[in-house]
Amino acid sequence: MTALDAATTPPRRQAGGRSMPPTIAAAVAFLLLMVVVSLGAEWLAPTHYATQDLAARFRPPVFFGGDLTHVLGTDHLGRDLLSRIIYAIRTSIFIAVCGTLIGAVVGTLLGFAAARLGRAVDQAVMMLVDAQAAIPAFFLALTLLAFFGNNILLFIFLVSLDGWERYTRLTRGLVASEQASDYIMAVEALGAGTARVIFRHLLPNIIASLVVQATLNFPGTVLLETSLSFLGLGVQPPGTSLGLMLGEGRRYLLNAWWIAVLPGITIFLTTLSMSLFGDWLRDRLDPTLDGRT
Repeated sequence: MTALDAATTPPRRQAGGRSMPPTIAAAVAFLLLMVVVSLGAEWLAPTHYATQDLAARFRPPVFFGGDLTHVLGTDHLGRDLLSRIIYAIRTSIFIAVCGTLIGAVVGTLLGFAAARLGRAVDQAVMMLVDAQAAIPAFFLALTLLAFFGNNILLFIFLVSLDGWERYTRLTRGLVASEQASDYIMAVEALGAGTARVIFRHLLPNIIASLVVQATLNFPGTVLLETSLSFLGLGVQPPGTSLGLMLGEGRRYLLNAWWIAVLPGITIFLTTLSMSLFGDWLRDRLDPTLDGRT
């Protein structure tokens, strides 16, 4: 760190010393499990997710009278449900992570532009934000998919539309607040360039808030992906995702409930775990909550 940085950069905010509650630890453990399953799907799945065995249709899970050949049962085509869920987790998590990252990067860049490039740019960006906020991402994605058809790149792009305006509003407000600080004024007065101000001073002091926003936005992105796939507008057969499995299983709820219920439970636990972790992370990193017990 140079003398200029040492003189003008405020101390980093320290996270509180509170230990992780058991519920948050369980949520983090479940999320780590989802990551491991996503990365190791080929090795963890008993069979390929598309392998059919019509002689083994509608086998129940082992804890409801099934056998160990298909631990979580089979679907209407005799496909192993455990294998399909493992691969579906990888697909849904991949799409949700990509959508969240794209939305975060685009929203953050627009927030910096609105805060630093003058009133005209600020007004134009905020008009886009207001327009996006007025049109739910789900209906916008539904409309575009109906017009342009479906492919994985378009689908990821449409999923990323969910929540980018929140990053823009957050970044714009945080950057505007930091720019009014004495240390930013001092850095700029001493001749620091725009890139140095952004990457050495502004971004490090707002990155924690952006990370928290990403954790809070991720469950909504998962639900958007699963909702579109549930309606048949997301991941298409022979591929698999949690939403697609849920949509396929709804026709068999009366005689083979596990086809829809087990993917539904996975979606619920994933979004709940990320929401709990995001709330806890916000409480730890928000400087206004330092005095909370």
